[in-house]
Parts: sequence; structure tokens; C-alpha cells
Amino acid sequence: MADFNINETLDITDVVCPATFVKVKVALEELDEGQILSIRLNDGEPVQNVPRSVKEEGHQILRLTENEDGTYNLIVRKAGE
Repeated sequence: MADFNINETLDITDVVCPATFVKVKVALEELDEGQILSIRLNDGEPVQNVPRSVKEEGHQILRLTENEDGTYNLIVRKAGE
């Protein structure tokens, strides 16, 4: 994790689809271009859908890592408007 300067962290492990991406979208909107958001999400639908939706919005996925508890960390750099 140390190689990224994380600006904001978001935990959506308690949120169900499709609200997962809505939360991510709102969090990204609050960041400046080039800032980095770390998102903690669950296996299954969230990890399948959120990264794809983030890419479709034009943001850059820097890393997706699996945690030992079955959740994932998704590191996203906000794209320019």
C-alpha cells in the first residue's frame, strides 16, 4: 500500500449492489483529478461490478488486492473531468 498516496478511503462492505457503485461514484466526485481512492469491497457482485463501472467512468484502476478476510481493496485514481 505504501507506494500509493491514498487521499480517501471508502468501506462499502456493508452496502449491497447497485448502491455500491453509487457510493464509489459520490466519493470520486469529491476528490480532485489525480487523487487516489482506496475502496474496501466484498467478493462476488461488488468486486465484479465496481471495478468495471469505475473503468467505464474513465477512472484508472491502480490495483485490486484480495484481503485475508475475503474482502478486496480497490485502488482508483480519479480521471480528469
